[in-house]
Amino acid sequence: MLVLAAANVLTNRVLPGWIYIPWNVAVAVAIVVLARRVVTMPTMGLGEWRRGALWGVSLFTITLVLLLVAVAMPAFHDLYQDRRVDGGTATWVYHAFIRIPLGTALLEEVAFRGVLPALFAVRWGVLRGSVAASVLFGVWHVLPAINLNEDNEAIAKIFGHGPAGTVATVVFGVAGTTLAGLWWCWIRYRAHSVLATVLAHIATNSIAYTIAFVISR
Repeated sequence: MLVLAAANVLTNRVLPGWIYIPWNVAVAVAIVVLARRVVTMPTMGLGEWRRGALWGVSLFTITLVLLLVAVAMPAFHDLYQDRRVDGGTATWVYHAFIRIPLGTALLEEVAFRGVLPALFAVRWGVLRGSVAASVLFGVWHVLPAINLNEDNEAIAKIFGHGPAGTVATVVFGVAGTTLAGLWWCWIRYRAHSVLATVLAHIATNSIAYTIAFVISR
């Protein structure tokens, strides 16, 4: 946990953007190596790749359909108006197909659906271990959520600007990602592979980023 906490602060407040991918991949490898002293690779969901891929492709398809349907709904359409997608085609390709899959989804799924649930389950069992890992997944998003109400106008309309809006946005973000973490932990154990949630995570982030990019054009 200390490794992840330090990595989160360094990523969001210290390190330059160009090192995001190699840094996060290195952190993912490091925590697996450390956890391997206590739990096995299959226990961390690092196996059964074929089963994980089947689950992941199914979830990817479902996510794609749901996000496309949401675009047609005015209430959700505004959520895609996000300043973070400013940039050209090269920026979109980098974020949607490289940065998100390798820099974000890989580390977060290995950490919060693989390593931490397996380690916590040794002491508390699978259910409580998954809950604990999901709560930490929510806390992991505190720093990324701090400026969300300033970057996304739809979020600002709901929670407002200024310190109060920021606090409300962060609380909402932590709660939402905690629930998402619980859902993905369930999928990871059903699929017996973290690959399923890696693909689902890529679908959620990369497709949403792509839709926001297209709308912003």
